[in-house]
Amino acid sequence: MRFLPTAVSGAFVVEVDAYCDERGMFARTFDTRSFADHGLAPVYPQCNVSQSHKRGTLRGMHYQAHPRPENKLVRATRGRVFDVALDLRRDSPTYLKSAAVELDAEKHNAFYIPAGCAHGFLTLEDDCRLFYQMSEVYVPELTRGVRWNDPAFSIQWPFEPVIMNDRDATYDLYDSGEKSWTP
Repeated sequence: MRFLPTAVSGAFVVEVDAYCDERGMFARTFDTRSFADHGLAPVYPQCNVSQSHKRGTLRGMHYQAHPRPENKLVRATRGRVFDVALDLRRDSPTYLKSAAVELDAEKHNAFYIPAGCAHGFLTLEDDCRLFYQMSEVYVPELTRGVRWNDPAFSIQWPFEPVIMNDRDATYDLYDSGEKSWTP
């Protein structure tokens, strides 16, 4: 595995080494020791799957607030998505910056998103499925989000979304006060 830093402090693209032969392919996608050696969360007590049927579906930008912020390890298990991490940590050198990666089921790559960053994605083709490993269990009352197209963030999405739920479309514009995560 290779851990490639991104424009957001603590966020990494995780690439795997695939071994192919006449039987097909094999790749190690997670290793507790390798993650811990890179300072990344090595334990994930909750895993989630999301499926989006249509190209242009946007989900995000979500995070879980203090005192249970979550690290996420996200990978596409079907299709391709434009995946974004947005740094909301006031004390971070990359505060309010974003990093994006194309997650591709064929490449088996993943995106590690540190606690205190919002996460969202836009599907690049029909029938996409993502697998999330979460370092914390879900706490509904700590769920937060920011608007995907807020000018305060200048996220460069590849195209306008076609489908999103009302919550994601109507988050308030960012307020650097209460909406940012503080350790």
